[in-house]
Amino acid sequence: MIVKNNGFLTIEQLQDQYLNGTTGNTPVRTTDGKSFQEILESTQGSREVRFSKHAAQRLSNRNIELTKDQKERLQAGTAKASQKGIRESLVLVDQLAFIVNIPNNTVVTAMQQNETDENIFTNIDGAVII
Repeated sequence: MIVKNNGFLTIEQLQDQYLNGTTGNTPVRTTDGKSFQEILESTQGSREVRFSKHAAQRLSNRNIELTKDQKERLQAGTAKASQKGIRESLVLVDQLAFIVNIPNNTVVTAMQQNETDENIFTNIDGAVII
């Protein structure tokens, strides 16, 4: 007896798949030979801190230019905050203060520490001093 399955698996095919361990859990490779896991890990490791339009304007208006070392320390501070589960972080680098949205890896505002009269920062859930 011949039965058309219209694209569905037969009972025998399902039995083979689930009982014989051929579940299809083999790593899928892209055209360049990398697995999804490899691509995911490479993108997570290279997430560089971005600056929102507001933060970039604040830096520009105050003639603040970050050195390579300061950028690296800001990146390191952001990574540490992420490891601790912080979502909105104050990151202090030298005399500069940055409010960073950790999930988006974005600096939302930036200022020199001496600009705040009372040194009060709100809407953060953690601070990293680098």
